[in-house]
Amino acid sequence: MKKTLTILLVLTAAFMLVLAGCAREDEGGEDMAEASGVDYTDNPWTDGQDLSGTEVTIFGAFVDEDAARFNKSVEIFEEETGINIVYEGSGDFETLVTVRAEGGDPPDIAVFPQPGLANDLVGGGYIYDVAEWLGMDYLESQYSQAWIDLAAMQGIQAGVWYRANVKSLVWYNIPTFEAEGYEVPETWDELLALTDEIVADGYTPWAIGIESSGATGWVATDWIEDIMLRVHPPEVYDQWVAGEVKFNSPEVKEAIDYMTEVWFNEDYVLGGREGIVLTPFGDAIAPITGESPAAILHRQANFIMGFMPQGGAEVGETVGFFYLPPIKAELGRPVLGAGDIYSPMNDRPEIRAAIKFFSQGISAKGWIEAGGFASPHQDADLGWYPSDVDRGIADILQQATTFRFDASDLMPGAVGAGTFWTEITSFVNDADADLDTLLDNIDASYPQ
Repeated sequence: MKKTLTILLVLTAAFMLVLAGCAREDEGGEDMAEASGVDYTDNPWTDGQDLSGTEVTIFGAFVDEDAARFNKSVEIFEEETGINIVYEGSGDFETLVTVRAEGGDPPDIAVFPQPGLANDLVGGGYIYDVAEWLGMDYLESQYSQAWIDLAAMQGIQAGVWYRANVKSLVWYNIPTFEAEGYEVPETWDELLALTDEIVADGYTPWAIGIESSGATGWVATDWIEDIMLRVHPPEVYDQWVAGEVKFNSPEVKEAIDYMTEVWFNEDYVLGGREGIVLTPFGDAIAPITGESPAAILHRQANFIMGFMPQGGAEVGETVGFFYLPPIKAELGRPVLGAGDIYSPMNDRPEIRAAIKFFSQGISAKGWIEAGGFASPHQDADLGWYPSDVDRGIADILQQATTFRFDASDLMPGAVGAGTFWTEITSFVNDADADLDTLLDNIDASYPQ
C-alpha cells in the first residue's frame, strides 16, 4: 500500500509539473534552458533530459572546510545540468539520518562514512539499488572489485563511492625533526623510542583529540583498529568486524593496551586524558604546525590536511607524514582506510543524474586538486593530485600488504556508530572506568 501511494504521489507530481510547463508555454515565457542559452541535455549525466531547475538535497557528515570543498567540486555538475545541489552537513549525521529516514523525511542522497549504518537503512528499505540505475558493467568499469564488494549490501549496490581515506598515517613537525636529528621510525618499538626521546628533549610528543559532536570517540576506535591490524592476522580483524571475536576478548584488549601505553602517559600527550576528550579532532593537528610546536606527532587520516590552520602550516615544508609503523613484522605493512558512500534515498531523474556524476572521477576533481583527498574512482587522473605529498599517500596505499576498511564503519550502526564510540570515550574520560564492563556493554549492543 505504501509503495502504491508513493507511485501515485510521484505520478501526480509529474502531472502537475507537465501542467506547470504547459502554463509557462501558454503564457509565452521561456524555460530555463532557453533563458540561459545553455543546452542542458549536452552532458554525460542526464541521459539527454533537460533537468534544469530541479534540486537534489544531500546530507552528510563533513562540515566546515570539507563542506566548502565538496560544494566547489559540484559546481561543474550544476553548470552543465542546471540541477541545484543543496548540501547539508552535521556532526550528528549518524543519528539524524536514521531519524529522518524513519520519519519520512530522508535526504535525496545520504553520504555515509559508515557502510554499517548504510546497511542498517538498506534493511529498512530506505536505500535504492544503484545497480538498477547504472548497471553492474558500468559500476565495475568505475571501481575495483574491492569497492564493489563494499557497496554490496543485502543483495543491492547501496551507493557509489566518492572519497577514500588512508588512515595509517602519522604527521610530524618537520623543523623539530630536522633541528633534533629525529629519524622516521620503521617499527613500533622505534616509534616508542622516538616518543621517549622527544620527552627527554623537553617536548610533548603527541597531540590527540577525539571530540566530534555526536560522533565523539571515533578517533579512539581508529587507533584500536590500526593496532588490531598490527598485532593480529587480518582474519581475526574480519572476525571482530563480524562479531565473532568479541570486544571483551584477549585480542581486542591487547590492541587497547598498545593504545593506552601512549594515550595514558601524561608525559606523552598534550593536555593529558582531559585534553584528548575535550579537543575537537579537527583542531588536534594545529599544535604540531609552525616553528614552535606545542606537540610533535599526530596520527590521523589524509583528510586532516583540510583542517590545518591557514598560514605557517605547509604540508611538505613544516608538516610531514610517515606510515604508522608495524608492530609484528610477520604481519607486513597493513593499512587502515575508509571512504564515503553516496546512497540514494529518493528516486527522481535528477537524483539518478547526480549519482552517475558521483560515480565518476570528475566529480572529485576539484577536491583532489585542493589536496587531502584520495579518489576510489578508476577514471581519476593521477595528474589531478597537487603534490608529492598526495601521491606519497597514494603510494602507501599501493604498498600495503593488507588493506582493511575501518572496522567501526563496517559494524552495525548501533555498535560502530554507537557503543564503540561512547564506551571507549568513557574509558578515556574516566580513569576509574572498568574496561571489562565497558567492553561487555559494546558486546551486548550487537544486534541478535
